[in-house]
Amino acid sequence: MESKMIYLVQELDARHQETLHQLAPNYEFRTQENPPTTSEWPFVEIMLGWDPEIGKDILALEKSHLRWIQANSAGVDYLDLVTLREKGILLSNMSGIHAIPIAESVIGMLLARYRGIQAAIRAQATKQWLPYTEIAYDELNGKKMVIIGAGKIGQQLASIATALGVEVAGVNRSGRQLEHFATVYRQSDLFNHLNKFDIVVNILPLTNQTHHFYNDAFFSHVKPGAQFINVGRGASVDTAAIIRALKQKQLSFVGLDVFETEPLEETSPLWMMENVMITPHIAGLVRHFQQKIMAIYQANLTSYLQTGTLARNEVDLTSGY
Repeated sequence: MESKMIYLVQELDARHQETLHQLAPNYEFRTQENPPTTSEWPFVEIMLGWDPEIGKDILALEKSHLRWIQANSAGVDYLDLVTLREKGILLSNMSGIHAIPIAESVIGMLLARYRGIQAAIRAQATKQWLPYTEIAYDELNGKKMVIIGAGKIGQQLASIATALGVEVAGVNRSGRQLEHFATVYRQSDLFNHLNKFDIVVNILPLTNQTHHFYNDAFFSHVKPGAQFINVGRGASVDTAAIIRALKQKQLSFVGLDVFETEPLEETSPLWMMENVMITPHIAGLVRHFQQKIMAIYQANLTSYLQTGTLARNEVDLTSGY
């Protein structure tokens, strides 16, 4: 009898692995320490996490039994969604587990800029006591923010920012109004409103439509001197365009956690710009990661085994999110 196999790519401790074994006793489990062999690839039905090498080969099989991939990230742009759709493979992501850390990272970047903390950190490195006349300072309270990508992360950020006295608008494809936002605009109407906002935050997923969404045309529509934060996907931003916008003072501050090329090249002028804050793709780091992904693993595995459907975070393979 052919084995049904679950390939557990994500590292989990023994306790969590045992929970999954109990949920799916009729499946053979493999891990990255003992991955499926070439002859076993056709029997992999579920991948919890994604192995780019073996996964690509399994997808290419004419008689693959792969039916569901549970990604360990919110973004899934690194997967071949066209092939998944053609083969009828279910895909789910980790949308939601990064909401609090990413929202707090955005607020941290903004407060570091508005309250002079970024300048003070730089001065501390050279033992300088900066007079207040040399520190740019302002209040976050009273500012207007637009969050482009009003999903779970955007809603969490809107809740925190609103509590700090920020007027927050959101942007999504439909313009459907959401909690915590003063208003929500349709993405197609964004340019009509963009010059109202002091702060622009990108949390869009990466799709064909959002690649280089933030380009020269976009930055020409923002309020002169606006702040721009990117905690979405690096390739959503045209790096050359954002450098031009900074040099032309169309943007007064940029906080970047993600980049088109990672690590950011040592030759990039972004490193040396005083009005740029760079973090090395850490905004989404989550404490107790295994515990949080297990909540989604368990719910989806239980649903899949009972009904062949997923309970949480199924990705639309056409839209990409």
